[in-house]
Amino acid sequence: MDVSPILESLNDAQRQAVTSPAEPMLVIAGAGSGKTRVLVHRAAWLIDVVGIAPQSLLAVTFTNKAAAEMRGRIEALLGMPVNHLWIGTFHGLAHRLLRRHWREARLPQNFQIIDSDDQLRLIKRLLKSLEIDDSRWVPREIQYFINAQKDEGLRHQHLDDDGDLDRRQMISLYAAYAELCERGGLVDFAELLLRAHELWRDNPELLAHYRRRFSHLLVDEFQDTNAIQYAWLRLLAGDTGVPFVVGDDDQSIYRWRGARVEHILRFQKDFPAAKIVKLEQNYRSTATILGAANALIANNNSRMGKNLWTDGADGETIKLYAAYNERDEADFVIARLRDWIDQGNVRADAAVLYRSNAQSRVLEEGLINAGIPYRVYGGLRFFERAEIKDALAYLRLISNRDDDSAFERVVNRPTRGIGARTVEAMRAHTRANSCSMWRAAGAIASDELNSRAANAVLAFLNLIESMARETSGLDLQDKVDHAIHASGLIDFFRKDRGERGETRVENLMELVSAAKSFTPDLAEEMSPLDEFLSHAALEAGEGQADAWDDCVQLMTMHSAKGLEFPLVFLCGMEDGLFPHQRSIADPGGLEEERRLCYVGITRAKQILYMTYAEQRRLHGMDKLSHPSRFIAEVPDEFIEEIRPRVQVSRPVRSARRSKSSALQEHPGIRLGQRVRHRKFGDGVILNCEGQGAHTRVEVNFETAGTKWLVLSYANLDLM
Repeated sequence: MDVSPILESLNDAQRQAVTSPAEPMLVIAGAGSGKTRVLVHRAAWLIDVVGIAPQSLLAVTFTNKAAAEMRGRIEALLGMPVNHLWIGTFHGLAHRLLRRHWREARLPQNFQIIDSDDQLRLIKRLLKSLEIDDSRWVPREIQYFINAQKDEGLRHQHLDDDGDLDRRQMISLYAAYAELCERGGLVDFAELLLRAHELWRDNPELLAHYRRRFSHLLVDEFQDTNAIQYAWLRLLAGDTGVPFVVGDDDQSIYRWRGARVEHILRFQKDFPAAKIVKLEQNYRSTATILGAANALIANNNSRMGKNLWTDGADGETIKLYAAYNERDEADFVIARLRDWIDQGNVRADAAVLYRSNAQSRVLEEGLINAGIPYRVYGGLRFFERAEIKDALAYLRLISNRDDDSAFERVVNRPTRGIGARTVEAMRAHTRANSCSMWRAAGAIASDELNSRAANAVLAFLNLIESMARETSGLDLQDKVDHAIHASGLIDFFRKDRGERGETRVENLMELVSAAKSFTPDLAEEMSPLDEFLSHAALEAGEGQADAWDDCVQLMTMHSAKGLEFPLVFLCGMEDGLFPHQRSIADPGGLEEERRLCYVGITRAKQILYMTYAEQRRLHGMDKLSHPSRFIAEVPDEFIEEIRPRVQVSRPVRSARRSKSSALQEHPGIRLGQRVRHRKFGDGVILNCEGQGAHTRVEVNFETAGTKWLVLSYANLDLM
């Protein structure tokens, strides 16, 4: 058998991973080292060389786009379709399982997926029905609490309040929310994963079937798995499965949404015979950029360790600019962008990255004034737009009259004379009779409402029923087209003569196009409409924006993960901004911020700029800033400082050197060190400057705030 098509493009480490025997494997794939290539070629190797049937592979990615790309590349490599290969996101695969085994999962056959906005609306309605003050019990905090518990695999009955009255109320609201979802056949995103885990846990025969079927598990971005995702994978693997997981502990930047970099270490404990391969050859960046990234991330203690390298050129030094303020910073960035464009380069090859979304405002103003087209990457996506969600709510009601969140969204949109008092009457009937809003509306229209309100409610109910009848025999795209017109949404938005109304009408028409191009999975036991609605819910929050034009890309560093650009700017490199103030005193948080900086640096292929402002107005406040400690962690050999023509402050290089000298002259003193002061209490060292007897440290005290202290007189106790 000629295996050269699979192996010839791989380096030694990649080839070792791809051709490994059928045993658990952990591939530590550095930035730009070809992790997707390894996953694709591993799948092709197993199918074409080992002889594993495609249906015996389960491949998990973190975005639908990545799943589609992986499937396409596997098929191109093998020269044949792999229709039976299960490949998708955790949520997508969980949804597929629940649709097939809805009875075992204790779900109605036509259960509906609700996205984050629908979930929040449901929680607000719950608070109102229970007459709970939403200024005291904030809906978003309740939403976060519920999802966090589900991500840990915990139902409300598993939780203890530990005598905490606030926690007791949260648990009570979790229970009430779960009951509401159960009654309406609603499944939120976190529930998809939890319910899929319980499906296997509580049905041993079903689990045994899937363990026999999926003998090989391929997992991408393993460092981003949360507790329930890892538990789901671990349960499926059992003692016989062969997990092949690919990740990078140095790129774990989603702790705030439940991701656990510790799973890489846990994997080695759960699978002690697992083989480890490190991919360290980088195919993206210059040697200078990689040297800076390696030096920076070496300051983290909780990592497996690797050293990125390239056989390419050294490239240009990293340019460091110390701006006077945020406007000077923006002017500098725009001037460099002009130079880049004037040299004939493509605007879309340049990216401006920042830690906080609020930083984009000044940059956007500057780009507009300079006439440079730009795009804020990660803006509102197609399925998240209000008008699209309105149309989908009508379609959800056509499919399932008991979908309360869809009912509430459109019962008076467009306005049809159904006021808040009427809706509240429906809710009261729903609570009293444990029924859906749809059934409550029909009941109260006949005996509780005045004639005007009753007629409005009955007209809405008749509208939905007539829409269901008129679309019953239509193709999917015709159903959608009929719904957006019959509902009155098109006419409603056309009344807005401005650009906003026109854009919304265009978006609704684009939904028809989306339905037309949607290909249902004929193997699934659900209608094309229900499958399309599930597809829309799963796609919300993914890359549904328009195709990239030739424009400069603006984005947060979190949004930049997985992308690469020839020219990159890292803006706002200041302590308190990056690393963020809330992470400085938390060792785990600080290490995650450093990983985020590592991700930012390794987005650059050829040219990298770092900028910081000595004074910045952000969130309405002016603040004097100190250069980010991450700048000081990059060796001098990789940095070239650029200052304005008129220097009004000390160059940052001297600050970086004096900081290093100060740390050497005072053993035990380091950035991030916890200390105790007899007057100010416990704190963390944020910054250090000066030399000898004049060395000063900036300490963030837990109760006294931030103070600059002379080390010789501070008498700090190390903790």
